Amino acid sequence: MTDSFEAILGYDFKRPDLLREALTHRSAAQGHNSRGRTRASNERLEFIGDRVLGLTMAEWLAERFPREQEGELGRRLAYLVSQPVLAVVADAVGLAAALSVSPGEAKAGVAKRATVLADALEAALGALYLDGGLEVAREFVRRAWNDAMIEQADPPKDAKTALQEWAQKRGKDLPIYEVTGRSGPPHAPAFTVTVTVGAADAMGTGGNKRAAEQLAAESLLARLSA
Repeated sequence: MTDSFEAILGYDFKRPDLLREALTHRSAAQGHNSRGRTRASNERLEFIGDRVLGLTMAEWLAERFPREQEGELGRRLAYLVSQPVLAVVADAVGLAAALSVSPGEAKAGVAKRATVLADALEAALGALYLDGGLEVAREFVRRAWNDAMIEQADPPKDAKTALQEWAQKRGKDLPIYEVTGRSGPPHAPAFTVTVTVGAADAMGTGGNKRAAEQLAAESLLARLSA
């Protein structure tokens, strides 16, 4: 499976163990490999990949939009590295099929969860960086995120900012966010957040509180604009 994913990434790993680690979900890291060593999950590589993505994306944005200031570039960056976009990119490159999860989690569809896909994509990017260097990582980012980058004609407003502006223009109190539910195992939690503006409210569920808040804000904006 890692061989086929190497083809998708467009890179032949000198250290294939890095790619295997990047594709190993925490639930599958409890066993041992063929040498009797404990398998490592992709969490450490995710940590590295997150920083590599931020750097390569910031560099690309500054190059593509030379007249924009920090605020505009920052909103573009926040969107392009957000969990929903990462999940779309991961799905487009076929990451779910290559991801190693425990049998129980596989039956529960964990490999297709947005938060799991986003984390694994960052881990794969971390592996690319450690094995091939920044240029290899940069080439993958620009290829895999090309469609998302092209779609951005104007700097986006994140949903929470847009909802706050909507409320202020109408003289309403600022949105109130409240965690109203949590489910899933510790390594793949799902938070449900309810946002309220006046008498209107909506819910959103995501892999962390911030993502859930954004999804709740998006849902309420869609309802208020209907």
